[in-house]
Amino acid sequence: MYRTNTCGELRMSDVGRSVTLAGWVHRVRKMGGVTFVELRDRYGITQLVFNEQDSPELFDQSNDLGREYVIQIEGIVAERYSKNEKIATGDIEITVSRLTLLNQSEIPPFTIEENTDGGDDLRMKYRYLDLRRKNVRENLELRHRVCMETRKYLDGQGFLEIETPILINSTPEGARDFVVPSRMNPGQFYALPQSPQLFKQLLMVAGMDRYFQIVKCFRDEDLRADRQPEFTQIDCEMSFVQQDDVIQMFEGMITHLFKEILNYDFQLPLRRMPWQEAMEKYGSDKPDLRFGMEFVELTATLRGTGTFQVFNDAAYIGAICAQGCGNYSRKQQNELVDFVKTPQIGAKGITFVKIEEDGTPKSTIDKFYSPEQLLQLKDKMQAVPGDMIMIMCGDDTMRTRKQLCELRLEMGSRLGLRDKSKFALLWITDFPMFEWSEEEQRLLAMHHPFTSPKPEDVALLDSHPEQVRANAYDMVCNGVEIGGGSVRIHDSILQNKIFSILGLTPDIVEKRFKYLVRAFKYGAPPHAGLAYGLDRLVSLFAGLDSIRDCIAFPKNNSGRDTMVDAPTVLEPEQLQELNLKVQLPQ
Repeated sequence: MYRTNTCGELRMSDVGRSVTLAGWVHRVRKMGGVTFVELRDRYGITQLVFNEQDSPELFDQSNDLGREYVIQIEGIVAERYSKNEKIATGDIEITVSRLTLLNQSEIPPFTIEENTDGGDDLRMKYRYLDLRRKNVRENLELRHRVCMETRKYLDGQGFLEIETPILINSTPEGARDFVVPSRMNPGQFYALPQSPQLFKQLLMVAGMDRYFQIVKCFRDEDLRADRQPEFTQIDCEMSFVQQDDVIQMFEGMITHLFKEILNYDFQLPLRRMPWQEAMEKYGSDKPDLRFGMEFVELTATLRGTGTFQVFNDAAYIGAICAQGCGNYSRKQQNELVDFVKTPQIGAKGITFVKIEEDGTPKSTIDKFYSPEQLLQLKDKMQAVPGDMIMIMCGDDTMRTRKQLCELRLEMGSRLGLRDKSKFALLWITDFPMFEWSEEEQRLLAMHHPFTSPKPEDVALLDSHPEQVRANAYDMVCNGVEIGGGSVRIHDSILQNKIFSILGLTPDIVEKRFKYLVRAFKYGAPPHAGLAYGLDRLVSLFAGLDSIRDCIAFPKNNSGRDTMVDAPTVLEPEQLQELNLKVQLPQ
């Protein structure tokens, strides 16, 4: 037995016990004739004491230890003279009677501390060392707890955990597929699933009734803080249900997780907001509701009512009111203008209107509007003395709203309104069924081709498909989409109509979806589902800005695993075996 106890469990009640511990040397402190060694494992840190007077040989051994050496010790638990309130074992220490070196370590490339001196690239290259850091390890422990509570909740609701295939055929789901060549079928390829969408629908046809899976998914798309090329979903599907049934089930699940993981309570039912309202008030289908600052449309108030040509030429004029920001300096205003002008946002500028202490609006557009018009603007914004109104306009309503959304979020951050210890959950519903692609010059499915339209909008499919709303719903928390789903189409005739609107010919449908179309001929039940992003959920619970540190072995922003150096070039023999020839662009 390498140990009788872990490095995180001994307390004052253990004083006098003989124990055996094993772990990594976290830190060595030499204090004259006494050496203190902090021994670390997954469970915590325990201080070891080596006294030259008691055992010169052990003392000399301890002085040869380096950081991250793996050791085993035997000793007696003693009360610590200088206690450490920062660690759970800070009241005790071990007077060592025997030391065994299990393995040496090179000097680590960065410090194994919560506030490490290693940059992201270095930490990813030596991820196995990075995982020894307490805060990173705790993220994985949190992930484990979320998975266990998820299984506990869904099992209690009658769901079956069923695995679906990883090697499948390519299906259009909004992103590029990762593909895998088949040696046994020369010239043919598997695709890695972007989600188990079709298989979970087939499980409903098979009569499984309630399915879930904590499953890996793969999408070959550009990366950002909340994306990885391989990610994990809590994937769920139910038969004989409507939208309200799914929403009730899974807001129950998310509030269960918040309660069990963070002891955070929500009042049910959660708020629901139609997509159109979200775009009009917040310029986003994932609004952050931890703070207000809703948009106020000023198009009718300012366009054509004054001589300011910028507003008169605009298709849309919108504004937010930042409370208490009327004292912003010119420098602070210029910083905000520079922010919205970045290529990622692409706005032309901001018009600022300060509300003076006497209630008078003051702005660079004073000369274009009468005092009465400016007071009308102030009243419409419900601004009070000390506030700052920020106005943006543009020739494209949707684009301008999205730009104003970025300004709103920036102001929320500047004013400390995006507190990571507070959470605002809501459902976004009634999404558009389709969106127009300028690149492809056709309608695309906003979610996926198997989403059902709202029953009351089915008649519009023939005449005005762009006006059809989807029977879809997203769960949003603090400005992040953490889950989404829809009522599925279970009728072959309606499914074929949707395929036709999307420009999918019978030949393409037969090639890509023949097994689903065939299955629907054998009595498909009404069904619906939802998937939560596990990585995003855990990062939200952990207060992280990126999902990377809640994944054991993540990729970097270029989609590379710098630890194992993947992807890499295949050997010529492997390419020949797979009947592949690589031709790189010039």
